[in-house]
Amino acid sequence: MVAPVALDRIARCLDAVRDPEMPAVSIMDLGIVRDIAWEGPDEAPVCVVTITPTYSGCPAMREITQDIERALHGQGIAAVTVRTRLAPAWTTDWLSERGRRALRAEGIAPPVERAIDVSGITRRLSPAVPCPHCGSTDTRMLSGFGATSCRALHRCNACREPFDYFKSH
Repeated sequence: MVAPVALDRIARCLDAVRDPEMPAVSIMDLGIVRDIAWEGPDEAPVCVVTITPTYSGCPAMREITQDIERALHGQGIAAVTVRTRLAPAWTTDWLSERGRRALRAEGIAPPVERAIDVSGITRRLSPAVPCPHCGSTDTRMLSGFGATSCRALHRCNACREPFDYFKSH
């Protein structure tokens, strides 16, 4: 029997799998990969990757599943199962700092507030969103819906550039 690939190596491999709707960010940085494990008998282990969609109707989940399978097959892992877990629901709180920087570099403002406020303080309805182009917080929302349903369209009043804001949820 060949020893299973180490889980940290699998995680590094999955870090190269990009989100089809926001290719600047990996599925690891988005936080949709919830678990990686080996299951089954030692003679026929299966690599199980559990993912949580950014929302339950996300049209990219089939493509992400195929990309995960393709990436792991490319590492010599023959038996791969991708499971979807809907609870707890994905939240923008799971975005990594590297993912937030990647969004900013792409001109997409990452969420400025936490979606889940554990302090008991009510969230503000309209947070000050810094412009990913110039950094000004003198911005305004043009539309609650941007390029995808998880984004809103904003404009910077300082540099006048439009940009997407990744809504916290």
